[in-house]
Amino acid sequence: MHPAYLFVAALGASNYTFAEAFADQRLASWIEAHVHAVEFFGGVSRLWVPDNPKTGVDKACFYEPKINDSYQEAADYYGVAILPTRPGKPRDKPKVEHAVLHAERRILARLRHQTFFSLAELNAAIRKCLNELNARPFQKMSGSRLLLFEELDQPALRPLPTHRYELGKWSEAKANIDYHVQVDYHAYSVPYALTQKKIEVRLCAHTVELFHKGRRVAAHARSRVRGGHTTEPSHPP
Repeated sequence: MHPAYLFVAALGASNYTFAEAFADQRLASWIEAHVHAVEFFGGVSRLWVPDNPKTGVDKACFYEPKINDSYQEAADYYGVAILPTRPGKPRDKPKVEHAVLHAERRILARLRHQTFFSLAELNAAIRKCLNELNARPFQKMSGSRLLLFEELDQPALRPLPTHRYELGKWSEAKANIDYHVQVDYHAYSVPYALTQKKIEVRLCAHTVELFHKGRRVAAHARSRVRGGHTTEPSHPP
């Protein structure tokens, strides 16, 4: 038996809701949840208002919160500002508090007696309940979350970037005398002039990006060949 954790997000004007289960609450899942949320909404808002999970916020502060570097990088990629709520102040994010309440009643309560054998199976059931929740008519006003989303929020969202954001793991390395940098047991080339220089490495699932003083100097497809070399033809002297 493994627990799953439900990530919930909601848009401000329509209460249009996104929900998805993840195996843990680590940084990779936190970032992936945001990526899936903006893709579900079909666009990007100008502001994210999260609570204060340690995976996303290094230091909680109402005036100058310290955002995790990877979380900030994702926000910069989508052109979004992050404004975490104050600790213990649910009124700072009433929209998502209501969304969580409805997710508990309309999704978790319906699925609580079922058994799932994978996250994919669980999320398929969640998505079905979620679509019903968003299409469900309001009790005290006309319309639904879906109708209000199409009328108010959807036109205000900015387009998604061409490529999906990919979480990267940052580290530092030194370019060897053969102008290659060792990353995860594989060597990747940088321009020859950077021999013996410090290089910042951004390691992703499919790519390796190499930076020097904040400027990207090389990008390679990630290789799983231990002890191998990947060399860009323009890098040798």
